[in-house]
Amino acid sequence: MPLRPLVLLSLVALLAACSSDKPKPVAPVAPAPKPAAIGAEPLGPLPAFQRELTGTVLGAPLNAEVELALLAVDERSRPQKLLASTKYIGTGKPLAFQLRFNPEAFPQGLRVELRGRASQSGQLILHLPAVPVSQPTTQSLGQLQLLQAP
Repeated sequence: MPLRPLVLLSLVALLAACSSDKPKPVAPVAPAPKPAAIGAEPLGPLPAFQRELTGTVLGAPLNAEVELALLAVDERSRPQKLLASTKYIGTGKPLAFQLRFNPEAFPQGLRVELRGRASQSGQLILHLPAVPVSQPTTQSLGQLQLLQAP
């Protein structure tokens, strides 16, 4: 038997033996679980260079996105600087929050306020009236009630 057809036949046989008829099973991709609360994980001990505002937000509906921001505002109540912010997902129950900030970032000559809002499907549904923060110290603000958005 000539050598060339033998090599060609063995090469085809090798390729046929290496090919697979069955596709490998693909593991189904599970959707990422939606966290019960963004930022609800314990933050750990408070670093020496930071301060913290804590409290509870009341009235956040289930699955609403609640945003809290510590803002420096001017005399016309216009935000001038964002000092800290955090987001949570509403559970339909009181929502405990922790908002850490750098006390050195507290501006001179401007008021500092904690503001908040809740939205569902991208639409503003509730807001938190401005809570003044006069000192750059760790403080508990107690229970804060969300109100209907205007």
